[in-house]
Amino acid sequence: MASGIPRDVVASKPRSVRLAEVLDSLVRPAELVCPEDGGSVRCFACAHRCLVRPGRRGICQVRFNRDGTLYAPSRYVAGLHSDPIEKKPFYHVLPGHETLTFGMLGCDFHCGYCQNWVTSQALRDESAGMAPTVLSPDDLIVIARRAGARMVTSSYNEPSITAEWAMEIFRSAKAEGFKTAFVSNGNCTPQVLDYIRPFTDCYKIDLKTMSDRAYRKLGGMLARVLDSIRMVYERGFWLEVVTLVVPGFNDDPVELAEAAQFIASVSPDIPWHVTAFHGEYRMAKYTSTRVGTLLQACEIGKQAGLRYVYAGNYPGHVGPWEDTSCPDCGDVLVERRGYLVRRVRVTEAGLCPSCGARIPGVWR
Repeated sequence: MASGIPRDVVASKPRSVRLAEVLDSLVRPAELVCPEDGGSVRCFACAHRCLVRPGRRGICQVRFNRDGTLYAPSRYVAGLHSDPIEKKPFYHVLPGHETLTFGMLGCDFHCGYCQNWVTSQALRDESAGMAPTVLSPDDLIVIARRAGARMVTSSYNEPSITAEWAMEIFRSAKAEGFKTAFVSNGNCTPQVLDYIRPFTDCYKIDLKTMSDRAYRKLGGMLARVLDSIRMVYERGFWLEVVTLVVPGFNDDPVELAEAAQFIASVSPDIPWHVTAFHGEYRMAKYTSTRVGTLLQACEIGKQAGLRYVYAGNYPGHVGPWEDTSCPDCGDVLVERRGYLVRRVRVTEAGLCPSCGARIPGVWR
């Protein structure tokens, strides 16, 4: 295994240019693409569906057209950690176990509060970017086994724009008995979902706001994310949805109710995580979310008919909203404090041991 930027890159060039040159050498021909006239290509990795002309890049900055061929990132990671599965967050997937999480560079959004901005905003922000570490899928599986992980997750940047590489890894992971997951902003297409579905078990989507105007400031469109939630659920991925509650941005109770009602309209069994904002990146000086706001959001979710609502980023301060309880009999089935799982009572068949109710999720 090798890591870092090759020494022959000219040090006098701007940092983002040097990084782009390195990343452009760690690529493979893209599969989520359709040829267009004049050597242009249409990319279907995300819902921007960029028309990429020869010599140009997509909005993500890491998929580019060279002589009529679209190239996609491959053969490296920029972030690699073994984390509790609850940190992704997935609360209905193998509670108490670890996932090996890998990330690449680049994103199709530009959120001002991104906690992973160092990786996601590479090639867009001169202060972002990390040296890539060259690895093979087999290397990653060895690392996952050594870490005792039960799942392999693509995260830290938007995984759809590096879907071809993720599937190389997930094919190996599935063959070795691992579960697999995408942690995504939900700006996806039917093409990318169909492409990853055979090798991907779980999908987390950030539903950032119910305002299209606010979404456009982040680089997306509300309708596309809502469509993605429907498409992911319909294709049978295990789906959990997260809303980071940001004061003054999306914390209005009416907007939170709209989010909860939409999720419930897709399925009341989709877990909804409402998590606290703490200042990050370009919004480092903004006020953190109050505990009371999270508790109110949880109540709003329950009133909308959601059966599993969770409060995150305030461990020990949100009472039962960290736990999974049976919606039929009320017994606590998974007891948590932050990322620590204290007790799991859901059976391997996904049932409540007290009343026999089915608890949706991935439990074994």
